[in-house]
Amino acid sequence: MKKKELTELSDQELLDEAKKMRLSAIAHALVIGFMIGVVVYSIVKNTWGLLTLIPLFFIYRLTRNTSSNEELKKILKERNLK
Repeated sequence: MKKKELTELSDQELLDEAKKMRLSAIAHALVIGFMIGVVVYSIVKNTWGLLTLIPLFFIYRLTRNTSSNEELKKILKERNLK
């Protein structure tokens, strides 16, 4: 089944997607915090290498993937939904 475009979703489906987006943002924040902790630990122990670079790459990937969230926020605002 092909995923529907955000503009084709009903109001209730958009609200459900917004709820998923909020939960996803919380999970991303927790993962990013953990990875920052790993990087700080690595720097304190003076071990620059994969232990430092891999978390930095994943932090970059998690923060870069927000375009669909912005589109969802815009559609929710247009329809006057919270």
